[in-house]
Amino acid sequence: MNTVAFFTLGCKVNQYDSQAMLEQFLKAGYETKNFHELADVYVINSCVVTNTGEKKSLQAVRRAMKQNPQADVVLAGCLAQKDAEALLGRGLRLVIGNQRRGDIVSLLREAVEQDTQIAAVDSVLKIPFEKLEIDDFDGHTRAVMKIQEGCDRYCAYCIIPYVRGSIRSREVSDIKNEAIRLAAAGYHEVVLTGIHLSSFGRDLHGQSLLDAIRAVDEVDGISRIRLGSLEPVVATDEFIQGLSDVKSLCPQFHLSLQSGNDRILQSMRRRYTAQQYLAAARRLQSAFPDCSLTTDVIVGFPGETDDEFLDSLAFCREVGFAKIHVFPYSQRAGTPAADMTGQLPKVIKDERAKELIALGKELSGEFRLKFLGKTAEVLFEEEDEAGASGYTPHYMEVYAKGAQSGEISKVRLDEIKEDRFVGTVLSK
Repeated sequence: MNTVAFFTLGCKVNQYDSQAMLEQFLKAGYETKNFHELADVYVINSCVVTNTGEKKSLQAVRRAMKQNPQADVVLAGCLAQKDAEALLGRGLRLVIGNQRRGDIVSLLREAVEQDTQIAAVDSVLKIPFEKLEIDDFDGHTRAVMKIQEGCDRYCAYCIIPYVRGSIRSREVSDIKNEAIRLAAAGYHEVVLTGIHLSSFGRDLHGQSLLDAIRAVDEVDGISRIRLGSLEPVVATDEFIQGLSDVKSLCPQFHLSLQSGNDRILQSMRRRYTAQQYLAAARRLQSAFPDCSLTTDVIVGFPGETDDEFLDSLAFCREVGFAKIHVFPYSQRAGTPAADMTGQLPKVIKDERAKELIALGKELSGEFRLKFLGKTAEVLFEEEDEAGASGYTPHYMEVYAKGAQSGEISKVRLDEIKEDRFVGTVLSK
């Protein structure tokens, strides 16, 4: 029996795409292996958001070729879309971009039978949503569902619109059908994600992001819906009112910030001000008291002064985030920001990242303290000999003795150790 091993970098959308490609191999009779094991086929689903992501993608290619020089190595995803022809020179059997992923097995067979290399990279402009489907989410207790693809924001620092293409949305009926299959497979939680989730439905007639969320909420067995990254502009009174009626919605919202300074936001080509962002955050906090707000912040953007960085620090404290993902600015060739004056040295970007990470840990600790001694429902995921760890609807990690993976249990949050709660299971 042929064997296949996957290595996935980057975002939740990539996780979904990898699962969809993996299921194609399983249907073709392949057996799965871990990436560090010997396999006949290695698939690397790549990332190019940062230079580090691109570097790790290429390192994974080299690792696969070294592990088994006779294997067929496939590179998929954003790096493949960006540099298809150049990548063939690395000895890859197949390079497949951000379309035609449903054909991965037949394309690989074609390349092997003809003893050639194939670059299956098509234009991702003005195309329909690629109908990938999953029935499982291997090795996880929560499932990620991709419902949107592409982006038309063209932020100054971001290469993603160039490699993911135009906005396209999944039909709501397809979303509901996949949720039904995932519920039947035993998944209690579904994470709805996309490259630019806030734009869902703009290319469809009469369908909105709320329609997609409601469709999943109607599915028996799905007790939690978690949303991927949102833009603050989507958090209108009407949208939030609609969310408040979704019984299975997790009160955790990832609102992408990037900077707390208006000049930097404008230079980044973000389409809101700090005050507009704050207003959106306050609307969510009012409708969902004690909700978890998480975000992304880029430090060291070209031209960012010390005072402008301090604005971001102060703004993050004012919002009161539960978690901050910090990214030192990464210069990406082909983006407007790469050619801007005022590129900052690595040492400054690293210092600012360190300072913001420290603030993020402080704010996370303050947020967790609100829940100490209270009870929460925890979906347990990773199990050891004594118990299991999992997450509350607010996405706080909890460990409890006697808990089992795959269960949702009511847990008393007794103490905080490092970055997670230690609790006692009260009921299942």
